[in-house]
Amino acid sequence: MAGTGLFGSSSLVAPGHERNDHFSGRYAKNIIFLISDGMSTGTLAMADLYAQQILGRKSNWMKLYQEQKLGRALMDTASASSIVTDSAAASSAFGGGIRVKNGVLNIGADGAFHLPVWQKFKKAGKKAGCVTTVTITHATPAGFCVNAAKRNAEPDIAATYAEIGLDILMGGGDEFFNPDKRADKKDLYKVYEQKGYQVIKDGPGLRNIQKNKPLLGVFGTGALPYSIDRINNAGLQNTPTLAEMTTVAIDHLKDHTNGFVLQVEAGKVDWAAHANDIAGLIHDQLAFDEAIKVAMAFAEKDGNTLVIITTDHGNANPGTIYDADATKKFNSISQYRYTNEYLLNGIKPDFNLQQTKDWVYEVNKIRLADEEARHLLSFYKGIEKEEGLYNYKKLPFKFYSEIQKKHNAVGWISMDHSGDYVELAMYGPGSEWLKPFVKNTDLHYLMLEAAGMEVKQSAHVIHT
Repeated sequence: MAGTGLFGSSSLVAPGHERNDHFSGRYAKNIIFLISDGMSTGTLAMADLYAQQILGRKSNWMKLYQEQKLGRALMDTASASSIVTDSAAASSAFGGGIRVKNGVLNIGADGAFHLPVWQKFKKAGKKAGCVTTVTITHATPAGFCVNAAKRNAEPDIAATYAEIGLDILMGGGDEFFNPDKRADKKDLYKVYEQKGYQVIKDGPGLRNIQKNKPLLGVFGTGALPYSIDRINNAGLQNTPTLAEMTTVAIDHLKDHTNGFVLQVEAGKVDWAAHANDIAGLIHDQLAFDEAIKVAMAFAEKDGNTLVIITTDHGNANPGTIYDADATKKFNSISQYRYTNEYLLNGIKPDFNLQQTKDWVYEVNKIRLADEEARHLLSFYKGIEKEEGLYNYKKLPFKFYSEIQKKHNAVGWISMDHSGDYVELAMYGPGSEWLKPFVKNTDLHYLMLEAAGMEVKQSAHVIHT
């Protein structure tokens, strides 16, 4: 058993750093690992500014810092193939304890399969689960659970989850379970039910779940809706929020004798950053912030739960820009009723200039100049196109964000991931060992050590 706090040969612990008296002698029975995917520092700051300026309060994350309840560090997020990671390699650093190439899940450059951390905890007798606002088979939850040569092998990942026997799975991705949508026509919902799972497909169904059965909750095709769209569109409100899923997951797992491990991901923070979509970004970050509140309320009452709050990498590095009216302009974001995705999908190729201007004003309260409306319409008439990781319809996200910048004082450096050192916070048994600067792989060993499990600096390799 571990118990020295030294993490093998890991560099996590500062020389001479003693365990905090409050948690001295305790191991973490439970671990809740919260990830705001693609959260640049500017995203964290702007969500807190919005909470203060518009909602009249601090964000939960910043309030926890203010109250000095969290250990805090910066984290290096690089992958084995680049100083700029993707989500698969980033999650594999947490999940497998090694750096892998971008696009790969827990398979080293030498071809070795490294046992994912949630499987390690399952073998140790704990319950394990993942909840996310994107597909449950997406790279971040998958990195804690499976080995895969390609992150986009989501139909296979859906099947592998059933074999592993995870206790909680909630997110989107109906297309990877539904026989009418899978290429092989396999009914994975039936597979899960045969293995004893209860399958839920809407938010209200979560109110009547059985605690003695594992849970698969799949709430639609693709990712879940953005938070601001869900708030303002009654047709989307049967989809649970991240905080609601987190509450259900904790309640479902908390009474297990050997404890539990749970990953909670705000996946659409990353998607909003890829789209330079400020309303999507801030509101999904605030939805993540509500999940932090749920996790911390449980952990503070329980006393034996390690809470880790972080991101896997930065994305697009958004931030507020100096302007004589910066505060007023930033506050105008509160008038945005929907995401840019919703707004841009609402523009049709046959719109004239006035229809385009009226629609933008209705959704964002922004008055376009004729030339701006004309240029915007050119994307819908096949004259111009925009690329982007999640921009399947080639919508003019970048161009429109540049229009918004004049009105909201928010700028972006790109539409893709960045190699920043990112924010990392912890509470509970194990948090007192945290150094000010760590590598992403260190968290794998911290979790094992904090739970009192045997730790080897080289991750457990699966012999195939």
